[in-house]
Amino acid sequence: MERPEGGGGPLTDVRALARALAGPAPPVLLDVRWRLGGPPGVDSYRTGHLPRAVFLDLDCDLAGPPGPAGRHPLPGTGEFQAAMRRAGVSGGATVVVYDEADATVAARAWWLLRYFGHPDCRILDGGFRAWAAAGGQVATGDGDPPGGGDFTARAGHMPLLDAEAAASLARRGALLDARARERYRGEIEPVDPVAGHIPGALSAPTTANVAPDGRFLPAAGLRARFAALGAGLAEAGLVGTYCGSGVTAAHEVLALELAGIPASLYVGSWSNWVADPRRPVATGPGPG
Repeated sequence: MERPEGGGGPLTDVRALARALAGPAPPVLLDVRWRLGGPPGVDSYRTGHLPRAVFLDLDCDLAGPPGPAGRHPLPGTGEFQAAMRRAGVSGGATVVVYDEADATVAARAWWLLRYFGHPDCRILDGGFRAWAAAGGQVATGDGDPPGGGDFTARAGHMPLLDAEAAASLARRGALLDARARERYRGEIEPVDPVAGHIPGALSAPTTANVAPDGRFLPAAGLRARFAALGAGLAEAGLVGTYCGSGVTAAHEVLALELAGIPASLYVGSWSNWVADPRRPVATGPGPG
């Protein structure tokens, strides 16, 4: 699939995607729209989606059952493989994932496909909003999952952190907290039972990775942002990310990759951290 001019890596744009869809080997399209607290993403899908796109549900298809491991833990290898095959994903075909605009959920699907070994997954920069604004064709109603995918999931292709490793990284490298600053400071916590952040973590809201239209900042802008945060480290193993449940933290991993900085993901994130009352909690504007 053609990459956008001046781009590359994990992103594609509306024009490049339109050309690919009209070509002899169109990519598989995955619609993963979801919003914390609702309404359900499938409602947005039924109202309008890219033609031939298949809807995947974050809670059912892109995560395992919630519990001590977190609100959105990794899905089992077999379960993820089955979901991708139902959606028509094959190992030799390009996959393009999109959400409403800012890729905060699409990045989770991208990261999972990478983690489980898919060789070619892209994100539509700007999401459904960019496609519709450009006059792209829109379908409505329930799509029929094509099935017939042959993707074989093999875990371990992206670096992971557990709670112990995240705490260590906060001391010796840079652990980025992708949540809103007020949640990091411990002023509010709308979902999890304890407010605050992992001691030593740096506040890096994922919303600052994108422009107001939901498209990612240029690579140079992302590099400058992470350098200013103290995370401009290009050595593998020195940068990690977490959020509330491991979803927007994947967006941070993607932004760091665009900036040329390898990063690990703490999938359990804050929801796993506070599941153990013995783990320390910091509050306030600083790392603590």
